[in-house]
Amino acid sequence: MSRSPHLSLQHREAIERCASVTVVSYDVALDLDVDDATFGSRTTIVFESTGAATFVDVKPVRLTEVRLNGVRLDPESWDRGRLTLHPQAGANELVVDAVMGFRSDGEGLHRSVDPADGRHYVYGMSFLDAAPSIFACFDQPDLKAPYTFHVRAPVEWTVIGNAPGTQVEPGVWELEQSQPLSTYFVTLVAGPWHAITTEHDGIRLGLTARRSIAGALERDAEEILTVTRQCFDEFHRLFDDRYPFGDYHQAFVPDFNAGAMENPGCVTLRDPYLFTSKVTRGAQCLRATTIAHELAHQWFGNLTTPTWWDDLWLNESFAEYMGNRVTADVTEFDDAWVRNAYQRRQWGLLADSGPTTHPVAGTGASDAVTALQDFDGISYTKGSSILKQLNARLGDDVFLAGVNDHFARHRFANATMHDLFNSWERAGAGDLGDVTQGWLRTSGVDRVTLDRHSGMLRRTPPTSSTEAALPRRHAFDIAAIAADGSWRREGVVLDDAASAVEVAPEEVVVLDAGETSWLVAQVDPASMERLAAVMPLLTDDALRASVWNNVRSSFETAVISPEDVLAVAVASIPGETNDEPLSLNARAIDSSKLLLTEWLITKVAPLSADPVAAVDALHAAYCTRLETAGPGSTVQHAAFRAAVETSSSTEDLELWLAGDLPAGISTDLSLRWHLLLRLACLGAVDRSSLDQHLAEETTAVSKVEHARAVASLPTPESKQWAWDRFVGAVDAPSYELQACGQGMWRPGQEVLTESYVDRFFDELPHTASVRSGWLLASAACWFFPLTSLTGETVARAEELARSESLDSSLRRQLVIMADEVRRRIAVRSEA
Repeated sequence: MSRSPHLSLQHREAIERCASVTVVSYDVALDLDVDDATFGSRTTIVFESTGAATFVDVKPVRLTEVRLNGVRLDPESWDRGRLTLHPQAGANELVVDAVMGFRSDGEGLHRSVDPADGRHYVYGMSFLDAAPSIFACFDQPDLKAPYTFHVRAPVEWTVIGNAPGTQVEPGVWELEQSQPLSTYFVTLVAGPWHAITTEHDGIRLGLTARRSIAGALERDAEEILTVTRQCFDEFHRLFDDRYPFGDYHQAFVPDFNAGAMENPGCVTLRDPYLFTSKVTRGAQCLRATTIAHELAHQWFGNLTTPTWWDDLWLNESFAEYMGNRVTADVTEFDDAWVRNAYQRRQWGLLADSGPTTHPVAGTGASDAVTALQDFDGISYTKGSSILKQLNARLGDDVFLAGVNDHFARHRFANATMHDLFNSWERAGAGDLGDVTQGWLRTSGVDRVTLDRHSGMLRRTPPTSSTEAALPRRHAFDIAAIAADGSWRREGVVLDDAASAVEVAPEEVVVLDAGETSWLVAQVDPASMERLAAVMPLLTDDALRASVWNNVRSSFETAVISPEDVLAVAVASIPGETNDEPLSLNARAIDSSKLLLTEWLITKVAPLSADPVAAVDALHAAYCTRLETAGPGSTVQHAAFRAAVETSSSTEDLELWLAGDLPAGISTDLSLRWHLLLRLACLGAVDRSSLDQHLAEETTAVSKVEHARAVASLPTPESKQWAWDRFVGAVDAPSYELQACGQGMWRPGQEVLTESYVDRFFDELPHTASVRSGWLLASAACWFFPLTSLTGETVARAEELARSESLDSSLRRQLVIMADEVRRRIAVRSEA
């Protein structure tokens, strides 16, 4: 077939096609036992038509045959992912027989080989534009239909999908007809999986993972299943409609781009959520909230689906809110909201403060590719915050009554924001125009500061907006902290430009303590001067999280200096009792998703006047906490990994690698690679040693960490090795590609990477020929030269972003990253 780019569905085209087509059913036969590169796909679509010309979406390697109502169509009518149809008025049957290609980018039908044992695994990710690379379809969210799958696979494989299936003969699987689904929910999970099954409340539950990590699945299964059962019970208590999709399977799959995908009946999750090494309680809580988030989607998104992507918040904001709420209410992770404050809030605030801010609802997504870019911190975190505010305003009874009315009216159908708000108004919510206009349809975030001289809280709206366009009412608490660490809470309502508040001159003031509104809280100078002294005295985890978000927001807006932040950190870390602010997350290379410790090490310290001294001061603080933490505790575990990350002593690192560890710390695969990574950054280990460690235990984890360590070596060869993977000269799975990007641009290695700054801008457009979809923009983020803090870097990024020939997702990513560089330059200039 032609290699010309596939067209992305336009919103206007979706409206026209929905008006002329009603899909009755899909019948899909897949032959996965052809070869490692392609598979057979035969799709039969029964649909009703007005008789208007339309098109079906299909992205094959080769079209074998197409028949409409028994008449063979010319394959030449296929163009850029679309097959033109001239259906008859009334009932139609379309049969598309094609050869499709397995993908390796986490989209479509992804096929991967486990490096631990050579076994092959397949899973489907149909999100947005990917479904047509598996089967022919009318690929838009408001053309729902039931699916029946027939699958041929290698005899040792198990096949799982959106509906229960049976192996009718060796290697042949028949899946029952599903409930009506949008195309982007359709999945298959096929391979020699290790599986666990059980039942709860009449629902068959399943877990699967690669055979090589079966031990991790067995160890974690009870915790995962317990959280799943508890969440099911709570959602069944909250919602009138029981879970309607039959079995509930959770498949932990490799190379997954997102955290998870809510496919009805068969949720897919990234398999690092199965812990092959020791992790923090924060990592366990993140997995629990992800499980709850995807289960919430079975109602918010799956049962009732947005009509178009400009209402994607009806999926993600609700799942984010309900996932955290239910996790905190009914599982052992009752601190989920506190951990969410550390893990997610800055992601949303930075997105809403930046040049690509957009409304929560009515995003203006003109096509599916544009919509993909709006799955960001605004759609998740800001939307969740607004829903939490709305629940507090309406009360649970009215809030849930409206939600349940919404589900009942649009069961297995599609709906819009207006449909939901009509349901709330029917439930007694009253006029919610201020919510839709001020919070959901107006982009940008207010900044709030304390003016001690006048005794006023002052609100500054986004510079691109006007006061008239922002009827936002902020209701939040301030915490006023005395010198002895005692504190009082005072409620504040701020719906004008300013509001009076009484605080004593010596009190440290924390704005939006408890984070009940959506705002950028800036620390006033008098509070900043005293914050390092009072922080060690605070024992309330929620208040400490709010303090850190006040500090982070103030730093990101260049109100305070790196030295101000470091003073608070060095004072706070030795007494920290929560592992969350001590934790690392290697996946979060996007600076807006950095956990606190990563943010301090990779962003704050490098911008200080003396980066080496700053990292050494952080190291001393983490070591102090390491010495006082309970042996074997997750706080000790997090403090030790942070101490490794900040160590400049190759002697200490080598002793730890040799097994001379603090009591309570034990060596495992993840920790060994963490030590090797730090040694690699310091140039204290060579490539051959890293290769040897990989050969000794070749697992998926080892492959990723080996890539991260090799790319981090301070040698020209290592940087070229990483670069080859970015430009596609060498193929690399997504996790390894991300690791290479993280290793490529290490602070302190600017002499080695200087020549790659220009190469990034020169060669970035070419990457659209080697990858697409989600991974295209992500790779641009991972490999952006964030250590090149110059006006020239900003100018080149903005110039390339204006190129209309460049893929739109790359243009947007360049705008975001240019803004990040500009922020860092502003912080450095203010320091």
